[in-house]
Amino acid sequence: MSTKAAVSPSPIKAVSSGTLAPLALLGSMTSVCLGATFAHAMFATAGAAGTTSLRIALAALMLAALRRPWRQRLAPRDLGRIALFGTVLGLMNLCFYMAIRSVPIGLAIAIEFVGPLAVALFASRRALDLAWIALAVAGLVLLLPLHGLGAGLDPVGVGFALTAACFWAAYIVTGQRLAHLDGGQAVSLALAIGALAVLPFGIIGAGRTLLDPSLLAIGLVVALLSSAVPYSLEIFALRHLPRQTFGVLLSLEPAIGALVGLAFLGQHLRPVQWAAIACIVAASAGTTLAGRRSRRQAAAVPA
Repeated sequence: MSTKAAVSPSPIKAVSSGTLAPLALLGSMTSVCLGATFAHAMFATAGAAGTTSLRIALAALMLAALRRPWRQRLAPRDLGRIALFGTVLGLMNLCFYMAIRSVPIGLAIAIEFVGPLAVALFASRRALDLAWIALAVAGLVLLLPLHGLGAGLDPVGVGFALTAACFWAAYIVTGQRLAHLDGGQAVSLALAIGALAVLPFGIIGAGRTLLDPSLLAIGLVVALLSSAVPYSLEIFALRHLPRQTFGVLLSLEPAIGALVGLAFLGQHLRPVQWAAIACIVAASAGTTLAGRRSRRQAAAVPA
């Protein structure tokens, strides 16, 4: 009997994990989108910048209390990389919240997905990827306020969503440079730096309102829904799901955001906007599947 067979989990436990892991990831994405709806409710009082500052600061405090990142020493080079990663993280969240002031949540997430799509496609050289690029571009064109196709969408909001997409791409690239570090420590420190990066915008936008107890209470809910809960659920999902399945399921986030926006904020989308979301979801899922197949084929080629 092989060692792997000897330590394999029981069939009941395996079925349980296999069933719960996709639900955990779907729950994580739903939690993030619900957090965005609560954040939306704070905009009238704190503004998008103030809401971002409060959410990231509270999430950083919660994660710091949980992970206590100061217990492990870091090399100066790693501290610099974490500082850059945290700054990108903060600005990405700021631009996303600035976008959803005037753009429906599902559409803002769909536009933001162009960032990780670009990273994945830029690193690939397969001819099939041209099809995924075309599909993603088609979805983006349907959303952009050009030639009447994206009529009704605020150009400023779309611009912030595109900027958030750029920061998401930078977030992936800078995050890959921290792969050798403890994930909890790196994310905890990055959140603290991200909070400092966006704090000036929050102070300018909201000032002393950020210290209002009622606002702090809602901010705590946003921090839980947008950071603490999704982080915990994603860790569980990553442990029990193949990376390919994880990536494909993650591609559903724009659609989940659109449904949450419809249910809680009454954000009705036109058929052309649903079509745009479908294009971007399909491009993201297709890129994930094709990337996995390509890595499998490369592994099968003898050195």
